[in-house]
Amino acid sequence: MAELITVDDPDDPRLRDYTGLTDVELRRRREPAEGLFIAEGEKVIRRAGQAGYPMRSMLLSAKWVDTMRDIIDEVTAPVYAVSPELAERVTGYHVHRGALASMARKPLPTVDEVLRTGRRVAVMEAVNDHTNIGAIFRSAAALGMDAVLLSPDCADPLYRRSVKVSMGAVFSVPYARLDGWPRALDSVREAGFRLLALTPDERAVPMDEAAPHRLERVALMLGAEGAGLSGRALDAADTWVRIPMAHGVDSLNVGAAAAVAFYAVTTGRPES
Repeated sequence: MAELITVDDPDDPRLRDYTGLTDVELRRRREPAEGLFIAEGEKVIRRAGQAGYPMRSMLLSAKWVDTMRDIIDEVTAPVYAVSPELAERVTGYHVHRGALASMARKPLPTVDEVLRTGRRVAVMEAVNDHTNIGAIFRSAAALGMDAVLLSPDCADPLYRRSVKVSMGAVFSVPYARLDGWPRALDSVREAGFRLLALTPDERAVPMDEAAPHRLERVALMLGAEGAGLSGRALDAADTWVRIPMAHGVDSLNVGAAAAVAFYAVTTGRPES
């Protein structure tokens, strides 16, 4: 059973994991280096625990203690009970959901491990907006994608905003980092995947004509908001594919485009 500790000093060193959560650059550096990430809200905290991430500590507004009692009774990590005002002073924002947990990261699988059993994977290049990362992971989980591969310059899927937007879906979809971009795409192709680059370019094959759901193994490549896939990534693809647009719309937000494309890739897929 966890120890429930009441804290009334925002400078208490035991709360260090939660300081400055709105300082994006600081947290980007600190969290991976220190092997932690922040789960926000009851559902996300529960999903992180169910996915096997060890808890370092939990920070709760007093009124959330009863709601989280079963978790408090199960973990051995310290649980800090604080006022909403103190939580805001520590974190830098009003903690609407009243519950935060500092979780320990797990080692990422290798690309080979992720590809060994997957048949439908998403490959992201330079997607550095945390909201988009979270939305793409949520769609990947909901629509049956097997894994996600990230170029070195993609944002951290375990950053608080990404985890929150994904509603914890980042915990259920395996992901790995592709080093040596875009040469690392060769290893994806060598694993038997056909590389499909999603682009609004008119030269691309409409998604329904490409029929990606009929392919045995598909790696769907997605680029950053606005810029899209780089020229080097497009050159590395086997086929360019596009989502047909109407009413003069030239493109979709990458999160929305990913959801549409994931559905096209996974619908009617052969059973394992």
